[in-house]
Amino acid sequence: MALSLAALLSVLFIQWDLFVLSIRTFLFAAALLMTAPETLQQIFTSEITQFWVAALYLLVAIVILCAILFKRLSGKAAESTSKKNELSLGKISLRAFLRQKIALIASAIIFILYSVAFLAPYIAPFSPYDQQDFLVTAYQPPLSRIDALVLKQPKTLEIPMQKGEGSVIWMANTLISDFRKLKTRNEPHAIRFVNSVHEEARNAVYRQGMRTKTIPLAELAGPQYKVTRTFLLGTDQYGRDILSRVIYGSRISLSIGFLVVLISVSLGTVIGVSSGYFGGWVDAVMMRIVDVLIAFPALFLILIIIATFGNSIYLIVITLSFTGWMGVARIVRSQVLSLKEQEFILAARSLGLSDMRIIFRHLAPNTLTPVIIAATLRIGSIILTEAGLSFLGLGVQPPVPSWGNIINEGRDSLLNHWWISTFPGIAILTTVVCFNLLGDGVRDALDPRMRGQS
Repeated sequence: MALSLAALLSVLFIQWDLFVLSIRTFLFAAALLMTAPETLQQIFTSEITQFWVAALYLLVAIVILCAILFKRLSGKAAESTSKKNELSLGKISLRAFLRQKIALIASAIIFILYSVAFLAPYIAPFSPYDQQDFLVTAYQPPLSRIDALVLKQPKTLEIPMQKGEGSVIWMANTLISDFRKLKTRNEPHAIRFVNSVHEEARNAVYRQGMRTKTIPLAELAGPQYKVTRTFLLGTDQYGRDILSRVIYGSRISLSIGFLVVLISVSLGTVIGVSSGYFGGWVDAVMMRIVDVLIAFPALFLILIIIATFGNSIYLIVITLSFTGWMGVARIVRSQVLSLKEQEFILAARSLGLSDMRIIFRHLAPNTLTPVIIAATLRIGSIILTEAGLSFLGLGVQPPVPSWGNIINEGRDSLLNHWWISTFPGIAILTTVVCFNLLGDGVRDALDPRMRGQS
């Protein structure tokens, strides 16, 4: 945890300028939304929201980690052996989980992966969509260093400043200037990758592949116009940085896995509790629906839905969610069938408590253990399913990066340019294994029989 806090503080220190710009644009955009929403609509681009999310995550994560470390340090100082028998069930389970070394390592790696996904605009060295000068940058192996010329021309199209006076115009122009800096990551000048460059008179002569070109020195950004860029994981056929695409691809793969599991587990819990508690025709109808959906091939159903309605990210989330809740519903139903005959449920009924109160205050909390275990074990399979759909061209569509479609882009050149598919494959393997190990650790910590053996 201390290492995670140190890493986040390092990102904050290195990208302090972008962090300040992100917070300032967020506050100014919120003020402009309340005072002049039509002005904000004219200058706003959705690309900026990723910087806001990164800044807020960085701020919240640092505060939470500092609070947890402070609490742990103060708790260790005040801990006494006489209070061991007074620990709650939750604290006992937490201590059992903290003894699972492999599960702790897996949870730390998962935290790092999600942090990288949230902080992608601050961590990624390049934009995942850059396709410039592929004669020079295409199919570069890992750790390649390529020279580039820094031009005077701006990297992106500049939004013209608004004319007039007043606080609204001032905030709008400030946002326009800050948006420009965020989009270019404080590198406003365009760059041109070259194989070699030398000066002749007042011109710079550079070579790109088999072509030799000339550019006046006046069009370059000062005397230090030559820079070197390093591609740690190499580039693909379009010259795009693999590391940046893997980092941005984690946002799609990890978010889809989390959202799908959240929706499917919630739906399965509601149906399982309702079926087990009410019984009768409610149980019969719901369980027959579950039996039919389990018998139907899930992948075949997903392919039919995507082929019929298209393959947007939202449709993928909804489709995977509504084809993965049946197992959770069965687990929860079996738990409820045994719990509703227990003395505390019979006492609640005799006191005249409503069905909803019994379900949400007594039954549902006592079914959380198998639900949590099922959720942690299912995230890995959902990530694999999404990667498989993207690999087949039925998931997230290029140029939006996801681990599956990055592997698909490199499959035709796997022998000669192995790095395109290898690194996203390693990311998928690491994520799925860590979620499975985390699920095993949570199961052992929550199971009293396994807890005694750890």
